Amino acid sequence: MGYKRLVKNKAYSSRYQVKPRRRRSGKTDYYARRKLITQDKRKYNAPKYRLVVRMTNRDIITQIVAARMNGDEIIAAAYAHELPKYGISVGLTNYSAAYATGLLLARRTLTKMGLADTYVGKEEADGEMYEVEADGDKRPFRVLMDVGLQSTTTGAKIFGAMKGCVDGGLDVPHNEKRFPAYTKDEGFLADELRKRIVGEHVADYMRELIEEDQDRYKQQFAKYIAAGIGPDDVEDMYLEAHKKIRENPAAFPKEKDESRTHRQWREKKITLEQRRENIKTKIASLMQAAAEEDDEE
Repeated sequence: MGYKRLVKNKAYSSRYQVKPRRRRSGKTDYYARRKLITQDKRKYNAPKYRLVVRMTNRDIITQIVAARMNGDEIIAAAYAHELPKYGISVGLTNYSAAYATGLLLARRTLTKMGLADTYVGKEEADGEMYEVEADGDKRPFRVLMDVGLQSTTTGAKIFGAMKGCVDGGLDVPHNEKRFPAYTKDEGFLADELRKRIVGEHVADYMRELIEEDQDRYKQQFAKYIAAGIGPDDVEDMYLEAHKKIRENPAAFPKEKDESRTHRQWREKKITLEQRRENIKTKIASLMQAAAEEDDEE
């Protein structure tokens, strides 16, 4: 088929349909969202839960969301900025942090649903494929992956968060094709995935820079050096964090800053006694002013 030039004339402009605002700004894929939330009518208003994973420059956001008639309802949420409370103080946006954040979300959600003891998940992070199977009367908590408008490339960090949720005990339909180092010829390599789960790829890069370029190592891993974390400490840091997450996945209460004071814009109402006292004071001041005028005359 030959090239056909698109003519944006009056007929084109009059028929042009403007896309939704959040699609224009690159925030919501409504085509995918419609498929993710559409439910069979025979299931009688049973919600479909979504595993929402979003990456920012400084944080990783994971949420379990259910679509309601009046908007989305957040069932549970976990963020990478919570990881320092579990011992991960550096590298909060890498693949290993994404896995730990997903694990935290899974354990937090199952604890809220009362399924934490029934579905423990995969306690050893060995990188092998794992799928949650039904155990007893209660079926596993199923969520569907919602990647938004992010690129679903092989080895993407969003699938690291998904792997953390799966190992944490959530039922997420998936396969191995988007995990790191997957190829059609060699297939899935569990060892490569484990390296990224426990931060071995970061440790290898640290060792490489230590040997080749000390200045660049000090610049790029300044926070690791300040925290006293070397290449040999990275794996233990993540494995220890996984244990702490399983022990206590509950959200920590936010500490309030009592030193901050907010200005009160609305004046406080005075009582009846105060109003009467003000009237007496005004009358007394007026009488005193009148008496002073009489004395001057």
